[in-house]
Amino acid sequence: MDKVWLKRYPTGVPAEIDADHYSSLLDIFEQSINTYSDRIAYINMGKSITYGELGTLSSQFAAYLQQGLGLKKGDAVAIMMPNLLQYPVVLLGALRAGCTVVNVNPLYTPRELQHQLIDSQAKAIIIVENFAHTLTDVLAAVPIKHIVLTKMGDMLGLLKGTIVNLVVKHVKKMIPAYHLPTAISYKDAVAQGAGMTYQKPAVTGADLAFLQYTGGTTGVSKGAMLTHRNMVANLEQVAGCIGPILSPGKEFIVTALPLYHIFALTANCLTFMKYGGTNLLITNPRDMPNFVKELAKYPFTAITGVNTLFNGLLNCPGFADLDFSRLKLSLGGGMAVQKPVAERWQKVTNSRLVEGYGLTECAPLVTVSPFDLKGFNGSIGLPAPSTDIRLIDDNGVDVAPGEAGEMLVQGPQVMLGYLNRVEETEKVLKDGWLYTGDIARMDEEGFFYIVDRKKDMILVSGFNVYPNEIEEVVAMNEKVLEVAAVGIPNEATGEAVKIFVVKKDQSLTDHELIAHCKEHLTGYKVPKLVEFRTELPKTNVGKILRRELKGQ
Repeated sequence: MDKVWLKRYPTGVPAEIDADHYSSLLDIFEQSINTYSDRIAYINMGKSITYGELGTLSSQFAAYLQQGLGLKKGDAVAIMMPNLLQYPVVLLGALRAGCTVVNVNPLYTPRELQHQLIDSQAKAIIIVENFAHTLTDVLAAVPIKHIVLTKMGDMLGLLKGTIVNLVVKHVKKMIPAYHLPTAISYKDAVAQGAGMTYQKPAVTGADLAFLQYTGGTTGVSKGAMLTHRNMVANLEQVAGCIGPILSPGKEFIVTALPLYHIFALTANCLTFMKYGGTNLLITNPRDMPNFVKELAKYPFTAITGVNTLFNGLLNCPGFADLDFSRLKLSLGGGMAVQKPVAERWQKVTNSRLVEGYGLTECAPLVTVSPFDLKGFNGSIGLPAPSTDIRLIDDNGVDVAPGEAGEMLVQGPQVMLGYLNRVEETEKVLKDGWLYTGDIARMDEEGFFYIVDRKKDMILVSGFNVYPNEIEEVVAMNEKVLEVAAVGIPNEATGEAVKIFVVKKDQSLTDHELIAHCKEHLTGYKVPKLVEFRTELPKTNVGKILRRELKGQ
């Protein structure tokens, strides 16, 4: 496929980037820490830290991992917390120690957490107290040797931090009982690290930076191996796409999506750190009234989110009254941005809501709408610099211009493969191309449009939900004979999970099944609808046909 999109690139956007511009993420961190030392790097719950403070704290935490815990280059370190000031400190600390970061969704059930910790062979975990009970349930079965425990208010100062921690524990009762006797507190870890010497490891682009977990069509969560070179390349690609409109040391980005998600990790945390920007961390974006109150305090220049987040803000009282005079970048990803939401966003904020497309396997950016696009066009934009895309039919032949085909991606941001899963890797990485499983078409200017998903993946508020995983959990209930999970349209979340069930025991109820799912699945994966059937449609070899159920 000819790179026709290059002709549509705005002025200043390069056709290619240098994936080896920095030898590793560590070079980018040190450059920003030194260049922007006095600038505020992160704000959370009214408390801020500068780049200089971030550098000192992350260095102390890195020293603790190296000297205090004896972790070596390449050891996996899990981080399990929402957006708090501690997150960037431990994230940078782990990477600066030469460790591989394993981001963990704090809402995971014990079953999901156990799989990820065993699969990644994580030696240490930094976890917020609110979710310590989940770790307690699986500790005997996982390889974790070291636990660093933090509290919500640990970086908010003595008075405010103490109040927040008391309210969280005793007023809101958000901390279920747990038992982690060998855990060390985050504050003690940093304090001990302050008395130790940090030694910068010899990290290269080939070393693993992240094991970023994604679901799979088999229902098994897989660790995408993202190297430092993958991440540096994607940061250079992001810079190539939006760099012409960013002012180093002057940007202020709203980070409501969780940093454990690859979108916010790259687009917010790492990109704006590279530019010396300020990240406003929102711990609980579902509390829209308080979210809007936070936004009112700061003159933000950029915001990222998923369609549901933008829609929620538009429908929250007071949002339309905010000052948007400095807003220059509103970026939607994770799920399709809906045209009514994009048009209303532009009307209210006077800022275009541009859409991008990415995959965990691509660190994640693949395409993004150009910054000079006048209005929403329904596309996922143009391929990023140094990114090539092919569209093929079921026979592996490139489709004609304008026709739909499976999207294949090639570029320096594409992962090494899935950890310990050779067969799964070989299914998606062939002859240097990543097979995305997404069906797309390209117009004459080089804009790409997602038509459908080849996979049966369900997209709930930007999070991947895989039917096989849902079906496996539902089938654990002894009253279930057969089950099929599909995604159905949902105004609030884009899609919601619906299950079709054939009963083995006629006493089975939908309430019973949903309660069962809540015990074993993260909230967004739990089915919203249950429909009982006497039989499910199948192929001639007995495979259940989900597609026939999708429109029912």
